[in-house]
Amino acid sequence: MALTSHVTEAAFVARRHKDWADLELLTRRATDKSLGALEIHEVTRLSPLYRDICADLARAQAARYSAPLVDYLHALTASAHSVLYALPPRPRFTLSLRGKKSAFLAFPRAVRAHWRTMFLALLLFFGPFLFGAIASLSEPSFAFRVVPESQLRPLVEGYAKGFAAGRQAGEGAMMAGFYVNNNVGIALRCFATGVFGGLGSAFYLVQNGLAIGAILGYVASQGAGGNLLLFIVGHSAFELGAIVIAGGAGMSLGWSIVAPGERTRLASLQAAGRDVAVIVSGAAIMLLIAAAIEAFWSASSLPSGLKIAFGGTWLVVVLVYLIFAGRGEEWVRS
Repeated sequence: MALTSHVTEAAFVARRHKDWADLELLTRRATDKSLGALEIHEVTRLSPLYRDICADLARAQAARYSAPLVDYLHALTASAHSVLYALPPRPRFTLSLRGKKSAFLAFPRAVRAHWRTMFLALLLFFGPFLFGAIASLSEPSFAFRVVPESQLRPLVEGYAKGFAAGRQAGEGAMMAGFYVNNNVGIALRCFATGVFGGLGSAFYLVQNGLAIGAILGYVASQGAGGNLLLFIVGHSAFELGAIVIAGGAGMSLGWSIVAPGERTRLASLQAAGRDVAVIVSGAAIMLLIAAAIEAFWSASSLPSGLKIAFGGTWLVVVLVYLIFAGRGEEWVRS
């Protein structure tokens, strides 16, 4: 019986050896290089060869052929399986220089595409801002109707000290986290509540504009306005700009539902949502920049002239970027 099995195994090997050698060669080349290194006709051979040799392995095991032969066929099928069914390599996400430029320009283009709601947001924020500042400067008690007195008194005491001592080491990083959380919360309310026909965004723009203006006017009325201005001048272009833009994006989203035009409301919301996603992303980056400046620069003991020049430069840069960046080039919305 053993002799018969040996002869049968030898005949089996002689009959099938060429296909095994072919599959072994193709599998080794694909493993050492890649599947793309094989010619098309070689790739098309892989699958039938694999199926045939899987059948050979089953026959060898059923016939109780020698362990070395079974082990060889088992290893060969495993290698071929890993080549045929391996997951394709994940494409590496890299942003080309052109892609970076496109992303850099998409934000101001999207903001300008919704200039009407952006302009309305500007009025809704800075109108109450000026009113609150003037009213509180003329009559300080007005500020108490907008912001609790318990919050205003410490602000006056804090800004009256000035920034000659700067901040202690490590305090800047802690404050950066606070500013990110606070600023993002304000901008998020201004944006997210816009889905209610834009009314929520309008409300929070007015509320925040009035409150910030009242704080500014009250602190100024108590003789610490100069220090407060020195504190906010460096980051205000980013922070206040992002709040206005987030509010404008929220109103655009809400208006797309209220007045969809010839589109369905869902289609109108989807169309506005593509631009709004870009706008909100840009506003988030502005808030991060504002928080970093606010934490590490605004309360520093640097000269007043330098802080004013710094803030003025960034104000011009932000305005030029939002108004002119990407003009005259074709904009393909994603």
